[in-house]
Amino acid sequence: MSISLVVFDIAGTTVKDDNRVGEAFQAALEKFGHHVPIEQINPFMGYEKNEAIRAILKPLENGNGALSDTEVAAIHRSFVGRMVRYYETTDEIEPLPHVETTFDRLHAMGIKIALNTGFSRNIADVILERLGWYKKELIDFMIASDEVEHGRPHPDMIRKLMARAGVTDASAVAKVGDTEVDINEGKNAGCRYVIGITTGAYSREELEQHAPTQIIDDIREVVDIIQS
Repeated sequence: MSISLVVFDIAGTTVKDDNRVGEAFQAALEKFGHHVPIEQINPFMGYEKNEAIRAILKPLENGNGALSDTEVAAIHRSFVGRMVRYYETTDEIEPLPHVETTFDRLHAMGIKIALNTGFSRNIADVILERLGWYKKELIDFMIASDEVEHGRPHPDMIRKLMARAGVTDASAVAKVGDTEVDINEGKNAGCRYVIGITTGAYSREELEQHAPTQIIDDIREVVDIIQS
């Protein structure tokens, strides 16, 4: 069975990040008195953000009990506000190299393109509007972590995208992402190819620890993998 759907992550995979997501997380945590080094935040990039907040702060609870839902929600609101303002106003937002040409090549092969993300939908929409990807019709589907019951590493987002695309067999799907949670999401969904890319949060050595089917340095290599 040939590949009919490729699911790409957004920040660090298709869109330049420069660790602005991690910095926004750090600032939101600081606002509520949690001082966390960026090195402890970066491993949780790609997760649904409420879950990321809980995971980042769990080692800091020191027997004081779990974080309340109210505090998690407040930190998340601060993070979302920072990211929306950043993406609405920054001059730095741009596709990573060769992303748009790769989308064009996949479309020419009859393959549908989807984006998924650990961001909430409002952040993702700002990014895609700024890039003009809706207007250019470069993507067929997009889903965010707040549109499913369970975010990454659960397969909910990929399965919902498959349903939208009319794809019933995960062996016809490839997943591409820059983090451990992208890789595990693709594995949990049963994707034929689960491709790690080194343009984002994780190095090649860090990606290797999570055993993707392939690791690439350039998104153009996705086409070669699918054609092989």
